[in-house]
Amino acid sequence: MRQALSAYPLVAVVALTGAVGGACALLGATDAARTVISVVCLALAVRLVVGMVHELRAGSYGVDLLAIIAIVSTVLVGEHWASLVICLMLTGGEALEDHAQNRAKRSLTALLDNAPTTATRILADSGPEQVPVEDIVPGDRIQVLPGELVGVDGTLLAGTSRIDESSLTGEPMPVLRRPGDQVMAGSVNGSAAIVMRADAGSADSQYQRIIAMVRSAQASRAPFVAMADRIAVPFTAVSLLIAALAWIISGDPGRFAAVLVVATPCPLIIAAPVAFMAGMNRAARAGIIVRDSGSLERLAEVRTAAFDKTGTLTCGEPAVTAVIPVEGREPDEVLAVAAAAEAMSTHPLARAVVAEAARRGLKVPHAEEAEQIVSSGVSARIGGRPVRVGGAAFAMGTGDFAGRDLQVAAGGAPDTHVHVWFDGSALGVIEVSDPVRPEAGATLEELSELGITDTLMLTGDAQLTAERVAGPLGITDVRAGLRPEDKLAAVAGALGPVMMVGDGVNDAPVLAAADIGVAMGAKGSAAAVESADVIIMEDDLLRVGAAVEIGRRTVSVARQAIGIGIGLSLALMIVGASGVMPPVIGAGAQELVDLTCILWALGSARPSRRPTRTVEIRPAEGTGTTAVAESGARTVTSGARADRRVGAPSGEWRPRNRDEERTPS
Repeated sequence: MRQALSAYPLVAVVALTGAVGGACALLGATDAARTVISVVCLALAVRLVVGMVHELRAGSYGVDLLAIIAIVSTVLVGEHWASLVICLMLTGGEALEDHAQNRAKRSLTALLDNAPTTATRILADSGPEQVPVEDIVPGDRIQVLPGELVGVDGTLLAGTSRIDESSLTGEPMPVLRRPGDQVMAGSVNGSAAIVMRADAGSADSQYQRIIAMVRSAQASRAPFVAMADRIAVPFTAVSLLIAALAWIISGDPGRFAAVLVVATPCPLIIAAPVAFMAGMNRAARAGIIVRDSGSLERLAEVRTAAFDKTGTLTCGEPAVTAVIPVEGREPDEVLAVAAAAEAMSTHPLARAVVAEAARRGLKVPHAEEAEQIVSSGVSARIGGRPVRVGGAAFAMGTGDFAGRDLQVAAGGAPDTHVHVWFDGSALGVIEVSDPVRPEAGATLEELSELGITDTLMLTGDAQLTAERVAGPLGITDVRAGLRPEDKLAAVAGALGPVMMVGDGVNDAPVLAAADIGVAMGAKGSAAAVESADVIIMEDDLLRVGAAVEIGRRTVSVARQAIGIGIGLSLALMIVGASGVMPPVIGAGAQELVDLTCILWALGSARPSRRPTRTVEIRPAEGTGTTAVAESGARTVTSGARADRRVGAPSGEWRPRNRDEERTPS
């Protein structure tokens, strides 16, 4: 209690005045009680006048006029206790608003409080030393003990630990990180000590960029909030008119005071900022960082969604989607031979082949005399027999290569297929592509349910490649072969407001130019994050739909809170004008109106009642992970990649261990 009173001294002064006035009244000194209370209330009114003048000079509307007139009028008509209740309502309202704001921005504040300040740098000659995090430079080796904050973005070198990334991504469970994995600044190490290499300095870490966005968000005001302030001006005029008519018709100046004590525009002043801060807090809990309140409001107004392809709608990394053997061969044999040769290559397609062989648990033979030919493939020997893996022309050489038929069977562009030639004859073709994110379809459906039916794909890839991704997702407007300036023109010509979702350096200009730019921050470039209005911290496209839903719910709740406040205040003004409600009772009733509006505004921090959409990814072994967003009503299960055989009827070319099911949540 003592701490609360010291934090809000005006509340303490008003409460003490009430105690002194009550004691005087009990002792029969009613004139002394009236004098003490009136002097304190008029002094508070003077303070309000000074504050209102400062607000007007700053360009903000002075909506405290009603409160000032209410305090003065109740003192003049002898309703000093009502005047004291008004003062308590105003000072207590400020304290209540401050408490509500702090509660609403709890997750945002946690990000600021968890900012790392020190790190343990490992030196070759003197061992570990603790230094300010600002002294860390890229390439430094960093030791992170159990329970410590990670100081900078980096790559795990030694140790395996479960890292708590909840304050960054909204993921409640610690994530297992192994050597080679990326570790983010601001996350908390688990129970094992780890050693990592700093990939960026403190100022360049993604966490520090988020900190800057959070500070901007806390200081921002949405255009909707400014609109609420403007509503307070006509509300003030209507209130004064009702009060004046009540006085003129009744001839009782007390009616004027009785109307004004219930006409303070606190719901208009408080409800909208609290609702927007609560909405931003809810977004932060879900791993969605919103740059400012205006961005949250624009999310609610989005009519068109534009997407980059690679890394946004797709996983951004090549993966084996099918293995097509020639007659008499098995898919695993083709894959094992290819992986043996490709193990010597650093090409992304080679890494995909090797990773798929490892995933299947294949026994890969040892390759000798491996040689990587730039832009062609890899040649090697297995057990003394030659093998070539790569593009069609390279694999064919000058001899007869049955892979031409495989090419036709696989379909599509030649550069998406890895041809395998072994000991003088074709062995098969491995189909490699950048797979569509398993949650991409559910995300597009979610946006459609939210009323965003205009969707675009903007990509620099070839038209055929782009259409293969867009077709199954239901994106009909596909713009391929675009340069960054072409993407800008496409967004400028779309039906606005436009939301652009991307992750790459080349997406930065269009993210900045769109009405609302959304960056996939988990793997996205620093340029994309800097340019965006919204950052999705987890590598989960479903949260794009969640961000739009949060924006729409926030604006809706803010409107509802303002409507409730205005409606209740008008009703109380009519009751006050009738003379059946004493001013002191009316002042207390207005405090209940303020409390109701604040509690309603905090509702934007709670999830909506719409069903949850879940996307589950199951590998062939039957294990998997689940990504959940706060919306939708569908479960999608995608399983292992396909093995296909040349000559099989098209109806038999079905992926193994793959199904898609729809179930109500």
